[in-house]
Amino acid sequence: MGGAAIKIMRGKFITLEGIDGAGKSTHLAWLAEVFRQHGNVVHVTREPGGTALGEKLRQLLLDPVNPMHPEAEVMLMFAARREHLHRVIEPALARGDWVVCDRFTDASFAYQGGGRGVEWARLAQLEEWTQRGLQPDLTLLFDLAPEIGRQRASGARNADRFEQEHDDFYRRVREAYLRRAREAPSRIRVIDASQSVAHIRQQLTDIAGALWR
Repeated sequence: MGGAAIKIMRGKFITLEGIDGAGKSTHLAWLAEVFRQHGNVVHVTREPGGTALGEKLRQLLLDPVNPMHPEAEVMLMFAARREHLHRVIEPALARGDWVVCDRFTDASFAYQGGGRGVEWARLAQLEEWTQRGLQPDLTLLFDLAPEIGRQRASGARNADRFEQEHDDFYRRVREAYLRRAREAPSRIRVIDASQSVAHIRQQLTDIAGALWR
């Protein structure tokens, strides 16, 4: 007589969002380690990227020398995302692992929707087609004024195609991020990224704690 099948609990999917200079990278590895300390297998990944194809598309998307049409940019973003979901995110979640991702679809609404002016409804169609209902369990949006973000990010490395944009572009990006937060308040938690690292990490600890209660 065979034993009862063991049901594997789906893993958690956490994304970090925000304009350049908002501090996502400062907290990404730290947050993943917090999750590991609670006994979870954690995969850290990024968008665009996360797969061999995604990383090649990332190079094209960030290349400051070769501009592209906003809709071409959107389609490359979602092509990389579909591959990322298929090869990395969905299999990890099915195994019960946790995934922490630097940017996801909220970034497409912010950068291509708010920044480039691509229609919100068209992005929503691509989101539904690509993700088939899958959404992060938690999104941490690090909110910061573009002027402060630019000061923080300046001189860190050679600016990519997005980092070369002006403050007006980033103001639209920020507003689009905040619109997404208003549309999904149960998923997206807005963090004031102008606070100290210690203060932010205390908030992150409190917010993340709800994932395993």
